[in-house]
Amino acid sequence: MNAFVIDKPPRIVVPVVGGGLFPVRRVYCVGRNYAAHAREMGGDPDREPPFFFTKPADALVTGGTDTPYPTATSNLHHEMELVVAIGRGGTDIPAGEALDHIFGYAAGLDLTRRDMQDEAKAQRRPWDMSKGFDASAPIGDIAPASSIGHPASGLIRLTVNGANRQSGNLADQIWPVPDIVAALSRLVAVAPGDLIFTGTPDGVGPIERGDRLEGFIEGVGEVVTNIRRA
Repeated sequence: MNAFVIDKPPRIVVPVVGGGLFPVRRVYCVGRNYAAHAREMGGDPDREPPFFFTKPADALVTGGTDTPYPTATSNLHHEMELVVAIGRGGTDIPAGEALDHIFGYAAGLDLTRRDMQDEAKAQRRPWDMSKGFDASAPIGDIAPASSIGHPASGLIRLTVNGANRQSGNLADQIWPVPDIVAALSRLVAVAPGDLIFTGTPDGVGPIERGDRLEGFIEGVGEVVTNIRRA
């Protein structure tokens, strides 16, 4: 019998509304999926194919716990997003069948070391360390689609210390959820346990130590975290 030669890493899970735990396999993120955000980042809002990047599963912050301010940045930014939780895998999934592969939805935050990302872009280097650092993905509880359906419109909002920072509508996504799942499944085999952060509205900006972030998506839920001072 083979034995592990080091301690097994913990299984990463996200609580589910109503009970249970969602085991996480991979975390994918879509870039620039709202036209206004694409413009504010200097991009083209035309409907070109979506592009993806990843975060490690253990970058997730669950249960409303505090999020530490990361090292190696002086310009940490918030990005409020709808998160899709995959319940059934597949490849080359047609957009018309994509919703059948979704277990549920959550509110999430894609935290970004913006200064590091800007430098990486300028030097044509990968974004990994600007996006996939420790505790870079706070997430709320997952609401099953069997309970809430598949939200295609509705308010998506983020406040920082009670002041509104981001406010948009899911209907403003350049690539709606079925198209995102279909596009991703043409690049990799999606599998049960995958999460997809689906992009952020405009209004992204810096956050500081001690800030309280409260995100809300109509019909889905919320994500809340405090940026730890130390």
